[in-house]
Amino acid sequence: MRRPTFVVLAVLSTVVTAVAAQSANPTVQVAFEAASVKVNKSGDNSTSVGPRPGGRFNATNAPLALLITMAYQLQAFQVQGAPEWTRTDRFDIVAKLDGDPPPVLFGEPDRTMLALRTLLADRFKLVAHWETQELPIYALVVARVDGKLGPGIHPAAADCVAVRAARLAAAREGKVDQNTNPYACGWGNSGNGRFRFGGNPLSAFAAALANQVARVVVDRTGVTGNWDFELTFTPERIRQQALAGTAPPDVDPNGPSIFTAIQEQLGLKLESTKGPVNVLVIDHVEQPSPD
Repeated sequence: MRRPTFVVLAVLSTVVTAVAAQSANPTVQVAFEAASVKVNKSGDNSTSVGPRPGGRFNATNAPLALLITMAYQLQAFQVQGAPEWTRTDRFDIVAKLDGDPPPVLFGEPDRTMLALRTLLADRFKLVAHWETQELPIYALVVARVDGKLGPGIHPAAADCVAVRAARLAAAREGKVDQNTNPYACGWGNSGNGRFRFGGNPLSAFAAALANQVARVVVDRTGVTGNWDFELTFTPERIRQQALAGTAPPDVDPNGPSIFTAIQEQLGLKLESTKGPVNVLVIDHVEQPSPD
C-alpha cells in the first residue's frame, strides 16, 4: 500500500501552532483576484499545498479538511462538524492575490490565508462559527522538583523573536534581499523524529507541539528566556510503518516517544489536563461550484 505524501509549502510562521484568528469573518475581507477550483480524481496519495512567490497559492490533490485547517491556522482536532467527504474528496486550486502579500509577524493576519477563507466561503459555501470548549490539553511543565532542566537544552545565543521582528520590518520596507527568509533564525523541524529549536521562548515550543501530540499544549514551565535544543524521538506513525516494513531508514523505530524524549533530553514533561480550546464548528459546506 502506498503511503500518503504531504508537501505543505506554507510560509505562515516559523512555528506551526493552533492559535486561530478571533473571528471566522474578518472585518476587512481579502480575496484572490483570480482562482480556479477543480475536483481531482487522480487517485494519487500525494498532496502539495501552500503559498508561492508572486502572491500565488497552489493546492494539488488536497482534501478540503486540510485547506480549512490551513486557512484558519488550526489543528485537525480543532475543526468539528465537517462531513466525511471533506476528508476523502480531493481538489486542485490555483489562485493569485493582487501583488505579493507583505510579510507578517507570528499571530498577525496572513493575507493569503484570509483570501483562502474567502475562497472557501465563496466556492464551497463554507459557514462556520467559533466556540470555546473545555477539552483535553497538555501542560508543558518542568519535570524536576528543583527546576533544573535536562542535558539537551541550553540558553540561546540569539533572541530570534527580536531578529525576526527586525527582518520583517525591513522586508515590509523593501530593504532586504527578497531571497532572505524573514522567519529564519535557528528554528527548524525536520518532522521525522527530530525537532530543532533555537532562539525562542518555551511558549513557542509548547505551541508547536500541538502538531505532534494532537492536543493544544500550554506553557506552564515558568521558565523565561530563549532556548536552543535538538529533540530526537520516534513518532508513533514511524513505529507503525516499521511494523509494515515501510519506515524511513534514517529514523530509529525503537527510539523514545516524544513524551519520553521531552523528559529525558529537556527535563520537561507533558501533563494531561483540561482547558479552554478554540474550536471552529462547521455549520454548512458544499461541493465546490464549477469554474
